[in-house]
Amino acid sequence: MEATYTVVLMRENDGGYSVSVPALKGCHTQGETLAEALLMAEEAIRLYVEVLEEDAKPIPPDEPNVSVNMREATEALVYRLTVREPTAVA
Repeated sequence: MEATYTVVLMRENDGGYSVSVPALKGCHTQGETLAEALLMAEEAIRLYVEVLEEDAKPIPPDEPNVSVNMREATEALVYRLTVREPTAVA
């Protein structure tokens, strides 16, 4: 599996980041640091796509043009994240 999706990271007022993947409805996660939030986003995308594949449902394409509702956040980051199958360590 290899897929690239646009992810939106919102800096929360109390710290950490909330993450959403606009193309994958309901795909959300969070992380305490930016690095952790990106790792969590990768895992959330991987699991979301795995479930769709298991259920023989179509994999939605990325939505590269997203709008961001800042709500009360002071910072928003938009990334394009490529997710690949993890490689096995021998």
